[in-house]
Amino acid sequence: MVDDDGITRTNREYFGKNRPTDVISFRYEPIPGEEDTWSGDLVINVDRAVQIGPEHDGIDYELALYLAHGFDHLSGAEDDTDYKRKKMRATETAWLKQAGPLATGLIRI
Repeated sequence: MVDDDGITRTNREYFGKNRPTDVISFRYEPIPGEEDTWSGDLVINVDRAVQIGPEHDGIDYELALYLAHGFDHLSGAEDDTDYKRKKMRATETAWLKQAGPLATGLIRI
C-alpha cells in the first residue's frame, strides 16, 4: 500500500503517466506447469481511498473495491473503454456484494 506520491512514481515509471491512481496491477506470466494460476502484484493507493471513500460507501469499502479492481486486472480484464470499465465495475461490485461484510470488515487502515 502506498500514498499518492508513491503510486504517482510507479505510474510514471511503468506507464508514463505522471498522476496518482487508485490501484496498479502487475500480472506475471504463469510458471511453467502452473498455467491455471495467476500471479502478480497490486499497488494500492490508501490516500485515494481516504480522499474518495467518504464521498462513496466509506474508506473500507473503497479499499475493498481497489483490491477487487486489481484482482479483476490480474484475471485479464481491461478497462481501456467505457464498456470494459462498466463491465469490470459490475464484476467487482458483484464480488463485494457476494463477500458481504467480510469484504470490508477485514480492511482497516
